[in-house]
Amino acid sequence: MAISMASGHNLSMLTRQGSFKCRTLLNSLTRTNTIAPKTITSSTSTTESIRFHLSNLDKLLQKPPPDPIRQLVETQIGGSQSQSGSSTRPSFSEKKVGKGFLQGFNLPRIWQLGDAAATEDVSPRHLMRLQRLLSMTQEYSPRSSLGSRWREYHGSNDWAGMLDPLDENLRREIVRYGELVQAAYQSFHSDPATPERLPSERHVAIPDRSYRVTKSLYATSSIGLPKWVDDVAPDLDWMTQRSSWIGYVAVCDDRREIQRMGRRDIVIALRGTATCLEWAENLRAQQVTIANHSNNDQVQPKVERGFQSLYMTRGDHVSSLAESVVEEVKRLVEEYKDESLSITVTGHSLGAALALLVADELSTCGPEMPPVAVFSFGGPRVGNHDFADRIRAKNVKVLRIVNNQDLITRVPGTLLGEEVEQKLRSMKVAAEEYWNYSHVGTELRVDTSMSPYLKPDADIACCHDLEAYLHLVDGFSSSECPFRSNAKRSLLKLLQEQGSNMKRLYIRKAKAALTLEVKMERHSNFMSNCLPSPS
Repeated sequence: MAISMASGHNLSMLTRQGSFKCRTLLNSLTRTNTIAPKTITSSTSTTESIRFHLSNLDKLLQKPPPDPIRQLVETQIGGSQSQSGSSTRPSFSEKKVGKGFLQGFNLPRIWQLGDAAATEDVSPRHLMRLQRLLSMTQEYSPRSSLGSRWREYHGSNDWAGMLDPLDENLRREIVRYGELVQAAYQSFHSDPATPERLPSERHVAIPDRSYRVTKSLYATSSIGLPKWVDDVAPDLDWMTQRSSWIGYVAVCDDRREIQRMGRRDIVIALRGTATCLEWAENLRAQQVTIANHSNNDQVQPKVERGFQSLYMTRGDHVSSLAESVVEEVKRLVEEYKDESLSITVTGHSLGAALALLVADELSTCGPEMPPVAVFSFGGPRVGNHDFADRIRAKNVKVLRIVNNQDLITRVPGTLLGEEVEQKLRSMKVAAEEYWNYSHVGTELRVDTSMSPYLKPDADIACCHDLEAYLHLVDGFSSSECPFRSNAKRSLLKLLQEQGSNMKRLYIRKAKAALTLEVKMERHSNFMSNCLPSPS
């Protein structure tokens, strides 16, 4: 009887420790043990019966019950692997289960899904990395002092030896200039209309507070739409207006940042295509001689007609982009003439094309202009070979960030590459002015398929999106290791703008493990300011 009571106590303890799926059996065993004195007369039989039940219970506890979270993740990963066919990691069912109860749950490895040596894997399966990359607190690569090497980072050597592998400091500078272009996009969409009178300086929320905006810039199209368009769609007048806010001039105004960079930096940031007339200008692919070129020269630098139009045309109430930017930069250079200065022009898409025209003019608009560099993202071709030679002769340094899958970087002209176009020109298959285009500067090439978060077959909009560009640059390490495991840039904005192009495994796991939908709803006010790039 004493043995029976002690065994009943042990069963009660095991009942509290076991999983919820064992409780029915445990309760049955307890009831059996309670009526044992009435049905079993021999103490030996009672002991054997208890031992038999305890043996079965021990076998049951050695095999852990299924975990619903584990099953969810295993199902998602199995589905993703069957689609991609690229992963060879064993599933949970193939792993050896531990003998102990807690060991059987294998809690430390539920989210790792691999061996301990896989901690450097950049797969989004790692919970800690997901939590960091989905955090609302932005994290950046370290910003070290550039000091006396600032001219090298500004392109004096054409960034030789700094692109493969990508220099940590240069990566941070590229991302910062891209974020300044994003500020131009955001400011335009928050107030797209241009007032009829001469506009005052609009507020621009620059993410880098060390810069101060000094001038708003406007681009004007020479194309005019019929008046009936405004009558039919009066609410879309900002889409058909000839002059539109396209960017700004800013100057570094923080002493500590000036000391870190080794000079005071003047930035011209230009957004991409956003209005109907700007799209119409993009399609005017025939070439025209550059405006400030002397006809006596033997070379004939030409640029696309639409880009030239947006750059040189004056509006009814605003100056042309060329006049505004030259006037403001001259003023700033005179104001800070006793300091070391640099001029950086940055833009995306259409803004990248206009950035070349701006840099071309700024480089020679004054007797002692500071060094001029261009950081462009997803920029199209702008001019012919003579124009490219003109840019190089003026010592303008250009760093082109190009995505392999971005078709915009292959136009104007054919989509077959410059070598094929050279053969077509030699054969005189068609008018030379429609494909005699050449890229300018040094190239940093990234690839959408190298991101562990984006689908390899992402659509055209994703491959050209500015946030996708910054995501790829922040993750790029070298051509041998395209995406670094310690990438810093948050994925929240990329997920909002390009959610349909994110890998299904990542989307499902983020929702299941991090309750992403709740987080995004909680921070909806913050995310409402993050507008997609219309280009």
